[in-house]
Amino acid sequence: MANRPPPWLPAANAQAGLVTRRQLRRLGLSHHYVDTQLDAGRWQEISGTVLATTTGELTRTQLMWAGVLHAGPASALGGLTALERHGLERWSRDEVTVLVAKSHNLEPIAGVRFVETRRPVQLLTSSKPLPTWRVEPAALLWAGYQPVTRSAYGLLAACVQQGLTTPYRLDGWITRMRPLRRAKPFRRLLGDLAAGVQSAAERDVLTMCDRFGIPRPHHQTRRTDSAGRLRFTDAEWRLADGRVVALEVDGGFHMTVEHWSADIERHRQLVATGVIVVRCTAIELREHPERVVRDLIALGVLESSA
Repeated sequence: MANRPPPWLPAANAQAGLVTRRQLRRLGLSHHYVDTQLDAGRWQEISGTVLATTTGELTRTQLMWAGVLHAGPASALGGLTALERHGLERWSRDEVTVLVAKSHNLEPIAGVRFVETRRPVQLLTSSKPLPTWRVEPAALLWAGYQPVTRSAYGLLAACVQQGLTTPYRLDGWITRMRPLRRAKPFRRLLGDLAAGVQSAAERDVLTMCDRFGIPRPHHQTRRTDSAGRLRFTDAEWRLADGRVVALEVDGGFHMTVEHWSADIERHRQLVATGVIVVRCTAIELREHPERVVRDLIALGVLESSA
């Protein structure tokens, strides 16, 4: 007769190969059984609470499970870790964030940061097998306490741009999460996003225009380049003489070799159609907008019809 699978296997399979000592006790497995697995090198102890039924370095998912299982039922992935689980790209951090109602002097786990919150952790958690905060509260709470304001705005814009949520859902959660730091500026940002602004950089363009008295541009205009490809410009103005000035804002990811090469090609093929392309970095737009304004004015944008 074939050997029966061990009683802990279903729980381990559901939790990326991790189990807690409490789960094992409920299954009738003694300390002696656990010690035998550890001594034989078949399992490894992650903390005084959590065991891995695998060997070797933990995977990313296992580390997330380790943090939540160690913290107990009133815990869930939060912050950028939660958003990573929901599919947010280019914002992940190596450290896993676990939100807990009360720490109870939790034993530390390498690679996991336990953050106390008074928010109702379980009520804000999605139905995913791995307890994870919903997109909106995870994004808003992280943004509310992020010391760099631009990063806070950028995260909310990225969540909308990548299709994880909408400005309307985020606005509704601002009300549900009262009190929330930066609630008023967040609502202004969401108003811009709902009106069509797709990134924090685009919002900075509008701020620059209003500050220096430049007509607001058209955003994400469809254009066909010299190679016949469909392109979308970040911002553009139509001058009085019929020419078009396009402002392209380069973020940090544009500095990779692949994006830099693609941007050069994009620039050339737009210019070949007669569009005047002006480029700046997101940092320059934020820190020195007057430099960008100077060049736009020199090109005649003040007389444009946007």
